[in-house]
Amino acid sequence: MASPVERFQELLRIATVSHADEANIDWHRFDEFTSALTRLYPRLHEKLAREVIAEHSLLYRWTGTGAGDPLVLMAHFDVVPVVDTEWEYPPFGAEIVGVDAHAEIHARGAIDDKGSLVAIMEAVEQLVGEGFQPATDVYLSFGHNEETAGGGARAIVETLRQRGVRPALVLDEGGAVVDAVIPGVSRPMAMVGVAERGVMTVLLTVREDGGHASTPPAMPATARLARAIDRLRRHPFPCRIAPPVRAMFTTIAPHAPQPLRALFSHVGLTGPLLATVLPRFGPEMNALVRTTAVATELAGAPGENVLATTARAAINIRLLTGDTVAGVEKRVGRIIADARVELEVRHGSDPSPASPWRGQAWRRIATAVAASLGDEIVTTPYLQLGASDSRWFTEISDHVYRFTPFHLTRAERDALHSHNERIRVEVWLRGIDFYRMLLAAH
Repeated sequence: MASPVERFQELLRIATVSHADEANIDWHRFDEFTSALTRLYPRLHEKLAREVIAEHSLLYRWTGTGAGDPLVLMAHFDVVPVVDTEWEYPPFGAEIVGVDAHAEIHARGAIDDKGSLVAIMEAVEQLVGEGFQPATDVYLSFGHNEETAGGGARAIVETLRQRGVRPALVLDEGGAVVDAVIPGVSRPMAMVGVAERGVMTVLLTVREDGGHASTPPAMPATARLARAIDRLRRHPFPCRIAPPVRAMFTTIAPHAPQPLRALFSHVGLTGPLLATVLPRFGPEMNALVRTTAVATELAGAPGENVLATTARAAINIRLLTGDTVAGVEKRVGRIIADARVELEVRHGSDPSPASPWRGQAWRRIATAVAASLGDEIVTTPYLQLGASDSRWFTEISDHVYRFTPFHLTRAERDALHSHNERIRVEVWLRGIDFYRMLLAAH
């Protein structure tokens, strides 16, 4: 019989790559993944009811002994594309590199997000085999297109909404257990996202007559576009401390040395100073205190000796709690200040509402962290910097959290959506224990 790690490796080797243009998706690999889950986790599939939603997403229901509001554990099984030549090991080889505490599984999706999905499956399979039945219903919600449209998770939410389901706790991917991310704090911290930033894409377009590159005008379309992009870079959004970030500093204050302890304890007074200083400590700290905007896709002329008749840039914007899509669109227009640059909001969603960082749902997560990952870890509220499928669940639950139960290094976090994604074997195995503890809690 295969071990948990061997099952994890097998599922990582199935290249469930998502693309914005779904015509480029190999749906056979998604069907292969679903079939593999059925084969690898027979006890789970015997006990839990499973539905396929939106053609590929999966919704499992584990019936509880009581009638209370259910727990929802979320993950997604699509992964972002890879550039094979950038990887030290094959991205879908799921090779184990190193030994003992240094053993790592190298694969796309090892953390984002098959790591959580397979750990959830392992925890449920083990508990079912032990004869355990949860006190309330448990749903497993596994989306198939989180990296692109998120339509699978939205369809699952609509299905649950129509059935009158209001979860007491929803847990999706998000923050992890991290070290030394807050200046002066040495204790490891479990960063549990209580809210996430909004996300929008603004398309900038500049048009001109074109012509031969040997006779360019004074301000060609590409230069005008470049100027607009640079204006956005030189005029960043203002810094401020949003409520989830304020709660984070208040929580970690007792674990910080003076004078940082006083600084973190009185954010109501010191917030403006903190907001000004934090961006100097790197991109993550900068993203905690302001809406960010960056050009990600550029397009110009079809040839190197041709003037672009249309120059375009996609601006990816992540909205801080309190900002809105409408307000950000107006600000971008004011910053660019050029009527020749057309602005179009391709898509956008406002920041999610914040879930409470007190109460039964929060304590359930914090207790599972201490019991499975270590009681030296400080569980703290956190503002999720990226978007996840969990934002759709805020329509049916007031207790939506984002936490990946793995103790990750800076290098491991940097590999997300990049090359050489990997996770240490012992770290992943402890994640299974976290989900077991969470499921067993009443």
